[in-house]
Amino acid sequence: MDMRAILVAIVIGLVAGWLASIVVGGGGLVRYIITGLIGAFVGSFLLGALGINLGIGNPLVSQILTATIGAIVVVLLARLIA
Repeated sequence: MDMRAILVAIVIGLVAGWLASIVVGGGGLVRYIITGLIGAFVGSFLLGALGINLGIGNPLVSQILTATIGAIVVVLLARLIA
C-alpha cells in the first residue's frame, strides 16, 4: 500500500467519523479517525451483506457515505455495550 492510499483512507475515516458524530454525538480528532476507519469496514460489510447499492456515481463520496453509515452503527453498538 502506498502512502497516498493510506492518507486517502485516513481522510475518508476522518470525514466519516465527523459526519457520524454530527448524527450520534461525540468528538475528538482521533476518535473521528478511528470510528471512521472501523466504520468503513463495518459499512462495507453491512451494505454488501444486505445487497444495498447506494447508486452514487462518485466513488469517493460513496466511500465516505458507506464509512459514515458504518461509523454510526459502530458508535450505537458501542453505546449499547457500554
